[in-house]
Amino acid sequence: MKLVTYNIQYGTGRDGKVDLPRIAGALGGADVIALQEVERFWPRSGNVDQARALADLLPEYFWVYGAGVDLHAGGGAPRGARRQFGNMLLCREPLLTSRHHLLPKYGSTGPLSIQRSALEATALFSGRALRFYSVHLTHLSAATRLPQVEALLAIHAGAASEGAPLSGDLRQPGGGWDAGAQVVADDALLLGDFNFQPDSKEYELIAGPLSDYGGRITNPRGFVDAWCAAGNDIAAGFTSDVNGEPARLDYCFAAASLRERITACRVDESALGSDHFPLWTEIDLQRETR
Repeated sequence: MKLVTYNIQYGTGRDGKVDLPRIAGALGGADVIALQEVERFWPRSGNVDQARALADLLPEYFWVYGAGVDLHAGGGAPRGARRQFGNMLLCREPLLTSRHHLLPKYGSTGPLSIQRSALEATALFSGRALRFYSVHLTHLSAATRLPQVEALLAIHAGAASEGAPLSGDLRQPGGGWDAGAQVVADDALLLGDFNFQPDSKEYELIAGPLSDYGGRITNPRGFVDAWCAAGNDIAAGFTSDVNGEPARLDYCFAAASLRERITACRVDESALGSDHFPLWTEIDLQRETR
């Protein structure tokens, strides 16, 4: 299974050009695609429904979209259109269920504060149900990200007890809920632009703290950084920059139960369609583990 996460900066590349076919061209071969900064009906990107345009460019995928920012579109857009900015998930396998989670937000009278979110979907791979999240955390500060990380972990921890979007006896008379299989997957993968670096408190909350005796203390029901699980240097793998300095901001955090099945993780520095690079992760669900 090949997964890729890519903050596409609404299709605007390092050359300043908006080019969605260039974005789609960088995603070939993926089984699961998590995108951030996909927008709909903004003048800066030509008042295009980018989610629909990307879906049309990648017709072999099932897809869902979740808007963090959701506004009246105004002039230049079709009547009734919403001006949106958010996350997208595309998958070669059918997406059985999807949920969209808005994350805590700070109001601001200074720096731009954007509503962030985590888009969730469940799919089956090799008969195994997995939850995938396309995540985008705030760029503002650690103080504003920490509540978002805590909320994200609470969403994951509460998934089983909350149940599927439709749960209960769907055969009850008068309901008409033809929902098919309602699966809540135990294992999840958090993919996206987290806007923090590996030496941060936010990273530690997800991947676990370092032990004084060596190694990272990862909860068996927690997450591992796929980049490190694949044998890469934690200080490498830059996917963007902060104030002109290279930074690792994009991650695949995989369920700890999958850690021995992660076979590769790489950054595609040849993709120039955004101010971020795509991060690719390969997981062998058939691989024998100890």
